[in-house]
Amino acid sequence: MTLSPIAVFRSPLTSKFGIPRQSGIVGRLKGEIHFLPEYRQADFVRGLEGFDYLWLLWEFSANRHQASGATVRPPLLGGNEAMGVFATRSPYRPNPIGLSSVRLDHIDLESAEAPVLHVSGADLMDGTPIFDIKPYVEYSDCHVGVRSGFVDQHEWQCLNVRFAEGLDALFSPDDLDVLTRLLALDPRPQYHNDPTRIYGMPFAGRDVRFRVSGDVLTVIEVE
Repeated sequence: MTLSPIAVFRSPLTSKFGIPRQSGIVGRLKGEIHFLPEYRQADFVRGLEGFDYLWLLWEFSANRHQASGATVRPPLLGGNEAMGVFATRSPYRPNPIGLSSVRLDHIDLESAEAPVLHVSGADLMDGTPIFDIKPYVEYSDCHVGVRSGFVDQHEWQCLNVRFAEGLDALFSPDDLDVLTRLLALDPRPQYHNDPTRIYGMPFAGRDVRFRVSGDVLTVIEVE
């Protein structure tokens, strides 16, 4: 079987550093789905306007390394405990395929590249190839009160985000809210714990630089 992209994702996040670790965690993070020319017809999305959520099937295109074994070390466990790759959502898999549920905000049928799907809550970086789109159907896709393995026993600890004086004013209120939520999730690799190290994360055309000490993340520079 050969898979070919049908669309490309557009996002303010141009690097995998800082991408939410799951879809839906940062619900206000906006993105767009732009179809390749052969699928750029309104008929392909006819009826999709009646759905609130979509499933996206996509490629972990930014991964430089192939899966090398049967186990991975999930960030939620601090990178200290191995789990079977099929018991995790690690991007390092035998087939580098991602699955995400995103909210469909609206469908643009008027622009030059129409149809364009405007979505929110995605965990895809800019330029990600999309293989397929399916509507989310509540009666079959939603399961309430189910077990979620090790995720049930480990709550993600968010950071307190602070901005050096005046830096928050460089962003619109909506962008500032999204950026703060992304940073609170701690984009660093879990084995990093150096309070003097400066990290950089691209967001909305800017390079956001920060340090982390304890549970406080401080944005020190924006370029």
